[in-house]
Amino acid sequence: MEIPKIDLSEYEYTLPDERIAKFPLEKRDASKLLHFLKGNIKHLHFYDLPELLTSDTLLVYNDTKVIPARLIFLRETGAKIEIFLLQPISPTTVIPEIMLANYPVTWETMIGNAKKWKDGEILQGQVQVNDRKVVLSAKLINRETKAVEFSWDDPEIAFVDLVEASGEVPLPPYLNRKPNEADKSRYQTVYSKKEGAVAAPTAGLHFTEEVFQKLRAKGIREAQVTLHVSAGTFQPIKAENVVEHPMHSEQIQVSRETIELLLAQKGNTVAVGTTSVRTLESLFWYGVKLLEGKGEDLLIEKLFAYQPRTAVPTKSESLHAIVEFMEKNGLESILGSTEIFIFPGYRYRMIEGLITNFHQPGSTLILLIATILGEDWKRVYKEAMESDYRFLSYGDSSLLWISYG
Repeated sequence: MEIPKIDLSEYEYTLPDERIAKFPLEKRDASKLLHFLKGNIKHLHFYDLPELLTSDTLLVYNDTKVIPARLIFLRETGAKIEIFLLQPISPTTVIPEIMLANYPVTWETMIGNAKKWKDGEILQGQVQVNDRKVVLSAKLINRETKAVEFSWDDPEIAFVDLVEASGEVPLPPYLNRKPNEADKSRYQTVYSKKEGAVAAPTAGLHFTEEVFQKLRAKGIREAQVTLHVSAGTFQPIKAENVVEHPMHSEQIQVSRETIELLLAQKGNTVAVGTTSVRTLESLFWYGVKLLEGKGEDLLIEKLFAYQPRTAVPTKSESLHAIVEFMEKNGLESILGSTEIFIFPGYRYRMIEGLITNFHQPGSTLILLIATILGEDWKRVYKEAMESDYRFLSYGDSSLLWISYG
């Protein structure tokens, strides 16, 4: 397909600071739920979700777990150095593996107060991990790329244990506040499992065990994917033509069990959150990549989906290609990364609906929503604004069905 020119100004709206939810509601599923179907809007609550889905629905969740990625060290002078983990560098770039490492690891980071951190200076702090006291050290090994090596003096302790014990919850910058004790559990879905995200897949924050019980009682099935949300999700678009925006890369993992569930699915597939959408659509294009003989690595480049083709395989053909590849190579899951950029002009291949929060103006996520709703995205957001919905990560929810304008 021909890549359209997308004007950023078409995807802006005014978001007053007071409409940004700075704290979560007391009860997760008490949030409002805007339901958009065939041009009609209804205002409900998240606990009503099971009534809106048919029994043949498949819900797809992102089971990533947020790590307390903000590490604080003190220099001997008392100056505070803040290190924010971004992407692993060595000994592996695979997030699940590096989190379990019990030897030195190197990460790409963001550094607060970096000018005070002298070259060659090793920062140290004591971390209490259960009944063990561990000395954690940080060394800046490349100031330009902000590569930091972490080491510690107890080989029985994994890196994830140190992060969990000493790190701060990495709240989004627009909340403009320090994390509190409640954020440790509330900025995390109840089904989070795989450590590695530095931001929560916030559409899932509304789910409770009570909602799950109602969904399961109705026969609605569940599947899990993993996308480790990176800080790039908050990166603002600065290019006037948004297609020129440098899309961030995020690690994804999908099990064979999930792929087979998707392959067998006859009813609606509903993604829980934009991260689940990005993973599912990347999965489709991975199958296309295999069918086109363009490599076996799960690596979906930013504009791969927009490359000219005489024909695009069906969802079934794409998923079959992945299952055959996994069978041939004895794989129970596939691991890779995606930069997929979804903007108007794209056609969804894997989903019929999306559960999601309300996103920042002029963001890649607004483009993803506009791709689902067409021009109706403006009406949906106007309605949410006028109906006192809470916006962004700790805000209210929506269930949107694909409606190409």
